[in-house]
Amino acid sequence: MKRFLKNNGLSLVLLAVFSCVLLGQFFVGHHHYNNEQREHGQPTVTYLEYVSGNHFLEATMENWESEFFQMFFFIILTVFLYQRGSAESKDPDEEEEVDREPKSRKGAPWPVRKGGWTLRIYEHSLSLAFLLLFLASFYLHAVGGAGEYNDDQRAHGRLERVTTLGYMSTSRFWFESLQNWQSEFLAVGSMVVLSIFLREKGSKESKPVDSPHQETGG
Repeated sequence: MKRFLKNNGLSLVLLAVFSCVLLGQFFVGHHHYNNEQREHGQPTVTYLEYVSGNHFLEATMENWESEFFQMFFFIILTVFLYQRGSAESKDPDEEEEVDREPKSRKGAPWPVRKGGWTLRIYEHSLSLAFLLLFLASFYLHAVGGAGEYNDDQRAHGRLERVTTLGYMSTSRFWFESLQNWQSEFLAVGSMVVLSIFLREKGSKESKPVDSPHQETGG
């Protein structure tokens, strides 16, 4: 057990923090939603109704979408682009291990040993996974947003309704998306630039403390 915790501590702690924050969002969101319902003279909802409703779906997917999009984009950019001195970049002057051609050898993942189109997909499986997660959350954001918009229309006695595709063409949908996307790219851009000059001893996201600023780390 001690070895398991040591070997998987980072993912376990991140999963635990994610679960706690998501749970907090759920309870606070439920309270906020019911307060708005009371203010508009509408019935409140139970926890089960809230977690399966449009308000929770839209709010959650709106944020997941931006995270997955940022990671997909960043992974692709780091294949071709460089930032000298950044711990988040490859060295622009040297060939790196991640660029070498895969060889079938003992212990290699099975797609490498199989070769062909399976290997071609596996070579880009990380970016493809984030792309699929982004597209799924992007769509679910639109589903939840359209449902929330239609619920709001009904509550105010209006007849106008939108489909999921129709909601994706509204300024409200893109405002919700873009306000999250810009913050994600600001965060990852800050990490790229700040890791040139600043250090965090012991972190994989930092260069060694005594490394020159112009030296690419990671």
